[in-house]
Amino acid sequence: MTRINIANTTSDYKLIAQLANTIWREHYISILGLMQVEYMLTKYQTESAIATQVDNGFEYFIINYKNNDVGYLSVIKENDALFLSKIYILKNYRGRKIGKTAMQFIYDKTKSMNCNKVVLTVNKHNSNSISAYEKLGFKNIGSIVKDIGNGFVMDDYKMEKSIEAQLDTK
Repeated sequence: MTRINIANTTSDYKLIAQLANTIWREHYISILGLMQVEYMLTKYQTESAIATQVDNGFEYFIINYKNNDVGYLSVIKENDALFLSKIYILKNYRGRKIGKTAMQFIYDKTKSMNCNKVVLTVNKHNSNSISAYEKLGFKNIGSIVKDIGNGFVMDDYKMEKSIEAQLDTK
């Protein structure tokens, strides 16, 4: 059974930072290299960086599978879209439909926030994730290259999926 719980305490942020440290090293060193992974972990996925993001409107959630914390996700509302900033699951837990459950959670959240699409960015060399998003109905709508400092860039595709928003019954 997969549960997705809001992360809103310092101990939650610490857990997410630990998950990020493991997951990013498992997945991104082969794509980005060790130096960029370490830089990005320090810049974006420390306890204090997560707290700052939450203060700026991001919501973080911990993904729990059979009483094990196995991943996390982060979203923020941007106009009529829900931006999926992060969705990560530990390597040993992939292939158990945890990601599918997390994506349904995101679609439900999109509707409840009266948004009509989910938007995300994905590294251009992250072919497995690109393929997974395409299978879920996401469309590649262009490239984004963003300077993140220290000589590093995020070289991504922007993808989006339309979601039928709930009708406001007020």
